[in-house]
Amino acid sequence: MVKGGSPRRAHEHGPGWPDRIVGRLGRNLPLVALDLCVVGIAYLVPLVIRFEGSVPPNYWSAFRVFILAAALIHLLVNLLFGLYGEMWRYASADEARRVALSAVTAGGFVVALDLVVNGADRPVPVSVVGFGALLVLAGFGAIRFQSRLFGFKRRTVPQHPTRVLIVGAGEAGALIVRDIKGTPSVGLQAMAIVDDDPRKTGRSICEVPVLGTIPTLPDLVARLRIDQVLLAIPSATSDMVRDVASLCERADVPIRVLPSVSEIVGGRSLVHDFRDLRIEDLLGRQQVQTDLDAVREMVSGRRILITGAGGSIGSEIVRQVSMFDPQSLILLDHDETHLHDVLTRLDPRVPAVSVLADIRDQGRVVAVFMHHRPAVVFHAAAHKHVPILEVHPDEAVLTNVIGTANVADAAAAAGVERFVLISTDKAVKPSSVMGASKWFGEQIVRSLQDNGSVHCAVRFGNVLGSRGSVIPTFLHQIERGGPVTVTDARMRRYFMSLQEAVQLVLQAAALAVGGELFTLEMGEPVNIYDLARKVIRLSGRVPDRDIEIRMVGARAGEKLVEELLDDEERAFPTAHPGIMVAKPPVPDRAVLRRSLQELEVLATTSLNEDLAIRIKTLAGVSVHADEPQEIA
Repeated sequence: MVKGGSPRRAHEHGPGWPDRIVGRLGRNLPLVALDLCVVGIAYLVPLVIRFEGSVPPNYWSAFRVFILAAALIHLLVNLLFGLYGEMWRYASADEARRVALSAVTAGGFVVALDLVVNGADRPVPVSVVGFGALLVLAGFGAIRFQSRLFGFKRRTVPQHPTRVLIVGAGEAGALIVRDIKGTPSVGLQAMAIVDDDPRKTGRSICEVPVLGTIPTLPDLVARLRIDQVLLAIPSATSDMVRDVASLCERADVPIRVLPSVSEIVGGRSLVHDFRDLRIEDLLGRQQVQTDLDAVREMVSGRRILITGAGGSIGSEIVRQVSMFDPQSLILLDHDETHLHDVLTRLDPRVPAVSVLADIRDQGRVVAVFMHHRPAVVFHAAAHKHVPILEVHPDEAVLTNVIGTANVADAAAAAGVERFVLISTDKAVKPSSVMGASKWFGEQIVRSLQDNGSVHCAVRFGNVLGSRGSVIPTFLHQIERGGPVTVTDARMRRYFMSLQEAVQLVLQAAALAVGGELFTLEMGEPVNIYDLARKVIRLSGRVPDRDIEIRMVGARAGEKLVEELLDDEERAFPTAHPGIMVAKPPVPDRAVLRRSLQELEVLATTSLNEDLAIRIKTLAGVSVHADEPQEIA
């Protein structure tokens, strides 16, 4: 047996603590050397000041021994508090507290040491020791945190920052200027500001001058060699955005925008909030604002069922409703991929149930409703593509008409409190199978109003960014190099963002008392040809030079201009600005049900030509027009 234990076992346990201390200090020699200098100077300066520059020889002798002991104490305590081996560039308040505790602890030991030997032949005044300990604290903190700040600036400030011109000398503009100056790492240099108020010209914000009004932007861009324009007016109207974008186009300079007022609250960095200009910024309308309290009161603590939950509109309803603390979300869709996608994007803390089912299956729909007993239903499941449904009217009828009847009947049987149908402007004087099927959906929902629950429909125009809508189609065509296809140069459509469309749906559900058709005051319809040109320019290309725009002719069932209301549907303002409401007469339920039975028989016997004619006839449409009619 070998005394002292096995060398192998000693090696397995690693080096002893003296070796670890030496190793730790050795890897941090520069910082250790700086700490030793701080200790020496911190105690030397008070000693010299104490004796006004003439330190007696016996004190010098005592100090040489004292400073060695003090340095050893500070180094060991620093090591104990973990002040070596840190990456001080990323230090936080916790590290600052450790620096302070280390200096105070070591200072206490040094003062105690001095008091113990105070009666010896080589005393050091206690005042010198106490003041020196404070200087050590300041020195240790300065070395670690000041060096981190200086090093950060050296590494992250770019040599050639982007020269920006800021549009807007208001509160948001001032916040942006301060943020740019206080965050040099973003690599921006504010050169000038312009504003629509001429009285601000000649003034400055944080030394950045206001050099003119917005129309002077192109000249300033050229004179100051501006690389980028930042639109810092979160409340800017779309007219102003279009004007600024046009000026930037003339000046051949990119523009970025600050999205909204809500994103400049909270004291966080604003520069990172700027985004590229999007097509919805140019559409000539302001976003509707939701009465959040009313929506929360309707949703909070209740079971909410969304059909078509995996679709563009359905998934956005899921996202927005999930923020109002529902008891549970029941997500119904017949497409497992879309259903899976919406579930993976949902906050896992939100209680949600997936239901893979087809609304055309009446028995399955009734079973789902009776099992989950939802309080509020948003019915978004539908076929929507006009040309496809002209060829397949049976699918339009079975899903948009019979499927809606199945969902509405099941909701009535389950005692649903509120039922909201997602409809479309194509349901007004419909010229297509799709529009006629949605018109029937509205009639079905409104016919059930007297059963004790609240039923309503919400109409809106085209939704930006939804699957298969015009702008994603344009972008896909641009990516392929063109051409961008437009059916008719006179064609116009109403547009809103996906977020706004769903805000309208939620607000309508909160406002409804039963039987209403809600619409949004959407401004003027957008010319599709002009829209195509804007999308091409936003993609960084020039229309008719880089990308061809080709007229292909109107497709079956298309109108030149859609309408939001029928002549017999008189709209009135609601308590919510921007939302209009009409309340047409309640349809005759018996007549409506006979029409549904007729359509279902035609759909299930594959008599598509007869079905297309019949559904349009029942919806009050002339079926003999050879080309789209412009609605006056």
